[in-house]
Amino acid sequence: MSLGDEREPYGGTGQTRTRLPGTDTDPYGTPRRGPRSSSRSLVTVVGVVVLLIAAIAFANRGGGDSSSSTDGSGSKPETSATAPSGKRPVGAKTDGIPTGYAQDKQGAQSAATNYGIALGSADMYNTEKRHAIVNTVYAPDVAAAQLPRFDQVYSRQSFLEKIGLDKDGAAPSGQTFVSRVIPVGTKVTSFSGSTATVALWYTSLFGLSGEGSTNPVTESWYTTTYQLKWVDGDWKVTDFTQEDGPVPVGRDQRASTAEDMTKAVEEYGGYTYAR
Repeated sequence: MSLGDEREPYGGTGQTRTRLPGTDTDPYGTPRRGPRSSSRSLVTVVGVVVLLIAAIAFANRGGGDSSSSTDGSGSKPETSATAPSGKRPVGAKTDGIPTGYAQDKQGAQSAATNYGIALGSADMYNTEKRHAIVNTVYAPDVAAAQLPRFDQVYSRQSFLEKIGLDKDGAAPSGQTFVSRVIPVGTKVTSFSGSTATVALWYTSLFGLSGEGSTNPVTESWYTTTYQLKWVDGDWKVTDFTQEDGPVPVGRDQRASTAEDMTKAVEEYGGYTYAR
């Protein structure tokens, strides 16, 4: 992501489809079918139950420690890319950001995920909190060089006005500024022990929630690739790039009211992510 572009650094402006209110009747006028026989309904229910049991059994096969295999080699099957590693989340925090990761691939992925959440948060629009985030997640020498650029982007008056914030990065009275990153998955594209490259796929929520908002909260999808370096006993960011997607097909769900969205943002907290 270029820090000099005109779009918001982490939040998107993607559109979500909404379903207009309507009646519960069939819009195509198709007449309702009469009740089916009890025997046919029973067959349908039994079939659904069997499929569910099969699906659960198949899902539980990944990551199991079996003593035998079909090829007779006895090797343990590899876990899928989205399977948890079993590592415990970190116990330390610096300025509210999880820190103190293991010097391995799992630790690098955990660091990239939690650092990505911090860099995509609404706190980045507050000068004091932004400085704390950058100084925590970036390598010291990189943080010193990047802080002026971050300040230039996040304090730009035209940019703040475009997204509905005042010069201090605050939302108008009666509205809540939303900027959240929700991770979907990570992958390590390179690892050497002291350096790592980790791609983080996530969806983000961005906008103003509240009555009268002209910039309602929307969702967008991105992949950010972080360059990490092992510095003073922890992973630190040295650089990153961002690209759109992969973007799933949106469902026809009715958008929540401004009141419901604000309530959700205020009541639902985040997680400390561990790979």
